Amino acid sequence: MADSAYHDALLRLFSRTGGAWRLGLERVSELLALLGDPHRAYPVFHVAGTNGKGSTVATLDAMLRGSGLRVGRYTSPHLVDFAERVVVDGAPMPHEAITAWLNQWEPEMTRLGATFFEATTAMALDWFAVQRVDVAIVEVGLGGRLDATNTVQPLAAAVTQIGFDHQEFLGDSLASIAGEKAGIYKSGAVAVVGEARPDVCALLTARAEEARAEPVLVTGRDWQVREVSVGSAGTSFTLVTSDGERRLTTPLIGEFQAHNAGVALAMLRGAGGRWLEIERNAAALLPGVRLAGRFHRADRWLFDVAHNADGAATVVANLLEVGAPLPVSAVVCVLRDKDWAGILRAVARVATHIVVTMAPSAPAARAWNLDEVSAWAEGEGVPVQRVDDFALALDSARERAATVLVTGSFHTVGDAMERLQVDPLAR
Repeated sequence: MADSAYHDALLRLFSRTGGAWRLGLERVSELLALLGDPHRAYPVFHVAGTNGKGSTVATLDAMLRGSGLRVGRYTSPHLVDFAERVVVDGAPMPHEAITAWLNQWEPEMTRLGATFFEATTAMALDWFAVQRVDVAIVEVGLGGRLDATNTVQPLAAAVTQIGFDHQEFLGDSLASIAGEKAGIYKSGAVAVVGEARPDVCALLTARAEEARAEPVLVTGRDWQVREVSVGSAGTSFTLVTSDGERRLTTPLIGEFQAHNAGVALAMLRGAGGRWLEIERNAAALLPGVRLAGRFHRADRWLFDVAHNADGAATVVANLLEVGAPLPVSAVVCVLRDKDWAGILRAVARVATHIVVTMAPSAPAARAWNLDEVSAWAEGEGVPVQRVDDFALALDSARERAATVLVTGSFHTVGDAMERLQVDPLAR
């Protein structure tokens, strides 16, 4: 009965995703006011960006929890269970609590016209107050300036690397996208700029200064990441700050993970006080970092939610770097509005067997056309096997390889984890 009630409550919540995407802070601000402004009850680290948000959040989570603090973490999307979005000290919000909250506040959400993400954000921020967290880490959903999470008044806000995403809402240039994401910088709060490209970095820095953020910490200027080494145990790097040099290691795989760790540590340094003391213990705390669905290994399976060509190329490079057992098979499903051809080209560099399939949870309106994919692959000479049934696709890949890469979207990885009974939150 409890699971049925949870399922029904989520169905009504997800029905709020229909129609045009409505950005803005008015509805979520009013909903939070009705809840007693719970987001004012604890300090917040706020993270935006196109790439690197998840890694930065995961690094902060490990550092803060490892220091004995009670930590709330709000991220999106989820992989297997909606409850993964709202986590306190590694434990997802209980189904019963989600059901009760949604049922209680549904009339007000309907009156206000709250969207799915606005409702979920309010629920998360309220749950953190109920759980009396010492600190919360909040990941931006889309953009920054008009994202529902921008109701928080952060202790520190960071913008990681910028890329093209959601151009219909954020603009069709890196400058316009960066400008939207820079909207999370606030007066008197720490601002961290994690984007290294000079033009975008300069824009983000200027926006932080215009917002009267204090201090403003910029990658390459206020800290440097050098001598990055990637291996099967993680990524080692030298962090250079005004205090000197330290050799550090994060368990996350990839050169870019060193830069993401640098952003998280800069947020703690900028916040000062007890947060600075936590940052100084990075060598001992970084080994606790975990991030589901990003170069996530479980036996012979390797899961990565890469959904663009650059991300897929990075996964392939990392797979080769760590010496994963050969041969490699890949199970791939990409949403039709993504660069699936670029992803398949990248995967073909390492996989001797590529299975293209349909993830069950992929939205029908965005599902890729397997006829089109198969025809393209034949014309390009990319060897693929089409297996429409997702479970059979996993079986086919497993039979032919020592390492099975599952990639292309959150839907692909989440559906595979569910069927293979891999817990995204397991340590």
